[in-house]
Amino acid sequence: MNEHKGRLRASELEDSGDDGVNPTPNLTMGEIIATRFNRRDLLRGSLAVAAISATVGTRALAANEQPAKKVSNAISFDFKEIEAGVDQTHHVAEGYDVQVLLRWGDPIFADAPEFDPMNQTAEKQARQFGYNTDFIGFIPLNGSADHGLLVANHEYTNEELMFPGVGIQDSKDANFSKMTKDLVDIEIAAHGGAVVEIRRVNGKWQVVKDSKYNRRITAATPMEITGPAAGHDRMKTSADATGRRVNGMINNCAGGVTPWGTWLSCEENFNGYFWGKLGDDHPEARNYKRYGIGTPAYAWGKYYDRFDLAKEPNEANRFGWVVEIDPFDPNFVPKKRTALGRTKHEGAAGITNSDGRYVVYLGDDERFDYVYKFVTAGKVDTRNRVANFGLLDEGTLYVAKYNADGTGTWLPLVHGQGPLTEANGFKSQADVLIETRRAADLLGATKMDRPEDIEANPQTNRVYVMLTNNTRRKEDQVDAANPRANNAFGHIVEMMPEGGNHAALSFTWEVLVKCGDPSIASVGATFSSETTKNGWFGMPDNCAIDSQGRLWISTDGNNAKATGRADGLWALETEGEMRGTSRHFFRVPVGGELCGPFFTPNDESLFLAVQHPGEAEEGMTSTFENPITRWPDFKDGMPTRPSVLVITKQGGGKIA
Repeated sequence: MNEHKGRLRASELEDSGDDGVNPTPNLTMGEIIATRFNRRDLLRGSLAVAAISATVGTRALAANEQPAKKVSNAISFDFKEIEAGVDQTHHVAEGYDVQVLLRWGDPIFADAPEFDPMNQTAEKQARQFGYNTDFIGFIPLNGSADHGLLVANHEYTNEELMFPGVGIQDSKDANFSKMTKDLVDIEIAAHGGAVVEIRRVNGKWQVVKDSKYNRRITAATPMEITGPAAGHDRMKTSADATGRRVNGMINNCAGGVTPWGTWLSCEENFNGYFWGKLGDDHPEARNYKRYGIGTPAYAWGKYYDRFDLAKEPNEANRFGWVVEIDPFDPNFVPKKRTALGRTKHEGAAGITNSDGRYVVYLGDDERFDYVYKFVTAGKVDTRNRVANFGLLDEGTLYVAKYNADGTGTWLPLVHGQGPLTEANGFKSQADVLIETRRAADLLGATKMDRPEDIEANPQTNRVYVMLTNNTRRKEDQVDAANPRANNAFGHIVEMMPEGGNHAALSFTWEVLVKCGDPSIASVGATFSSETTKNGWFGMPDNCAIDSQGRLWISTDGNNAKATGRADGLWALETEGEMRGTSRHFFRVPVGGELCGPFFTPNDESLFLAVQHPGEAEEGMTSTFENPITRWPDFKDGMPTRPSVLVITKQGGGKIA
């Protein structure tokens, strides 16, 4: 995530000195990569692709027990690459149109008020599209690729860009003196998510404002806590003696869409919403330290007791979960599915296994934290969608351990197994899930470089892990062969489940590409030599796999200083001699981050989200009154507005 002057944003708490530092001696991914790739990297040179070695390739093929996919030596993407750079607006490849579909503040109901940035209220915001969309999903209605429900996470808010007169909040202003209760209430209403019916008419997408499906979910919406941690004493508060009800979801980053048509929304940097610190002798002190709780990025605790640890020490345990929502029922009570664990969830993308069970891959977005998967106990019922609504409450959560020989193991986080016992503070499975990070520490999981989105390719069964960066890994944490100490640009790991079975306990793995500028030898990037000066990228964040099985990467952290380019979308080859070749398709305006992406089933429309456009980069100041861009409206007096875009091909047809 970007780093800025002033107080920390909720989106960048993983960059702060007060985050959930992993204290264990578990091996880092850098140490393992050093052992795994030392000799091969020296032989192939800085521009060579991270190709699968003959030994591992043979082992992976045998493990997957499926014929090799026919490999083409030609590039599979045929769009004309755009120029990398940074300016005030967006850019897309030639031959494609960009439509601004939904902006922060746009009304999503027929009776909702129009956006007025000088006269916002919480009541208005609750009827309008929220702020900083991250995950986007498209769920077809009646099987149509041109008519469906858009589901969107609203991750966090930028007060300096949203509100007149607030400006940059200084990190020394512990009381957030310019933030009033009214402004906090608007922020609470701008968080959460939205369900919006959309349809394509004469080539253009439209919002159906009178839809029975449209809904706003906020940081105050009543929700149900389900699964093993529901009702546990550590989940109870003065407002909820049952430990089964909670108001709202916060900092919802990426997510997923299930085969039964529900939306999984993931709480990530929840730690930044809570005030105060607990004493060292408090029962939750160790737990909260591991998650970095107690350094607020918001003024919510100033006005609401539930965000003040001194008044409600258990409230923070009720956040950091995966939330399941049925978008077809506007009265559905969102469910926090505790069986999937409590971490800083980046996403929850899944795949139906060959035996019918559903497998969800999960990244914990923090330096030196872990990769997880959840395997349901039951099987997906393809004939009765409602029968699947409790599927995510029963199953097994695993954490990944990567071995230097290119193999890996999934370690179960099950109470009573190995060190997860009462002797180590785990009295039940609820304790294991509430303290997922500490449980994974004790199992010896591999420390990763900020695991973010993880997606499984249903055509090849390969799984792609986005690792954004780890600027804290020091030289003395790796040996001399490790090319990525101070890993500023991140990398992508490709995993192959044993036998093509996503529920298996073993897998093989390879580094698909190490990111950064391949023309700078010290960076150690491994894009294919066919990648142009515009095609390389840093800081992979979200990804998508289109219906043709091709991988698309969106980024978070590229800027004028870091890489000389804005964040955007790149298409990355994963097969054949062109493996590791990347092409630049779309870029965001200055200060922005690209989220999504999500394709319609026919690949003819691509949804993207631009978060925090105009957010100050290093050496800049950007406020409501004087933003560094007024994208996308470019009107005097109108602030910059995070937006959802849809890209279509001119004349129709599939993207790329």
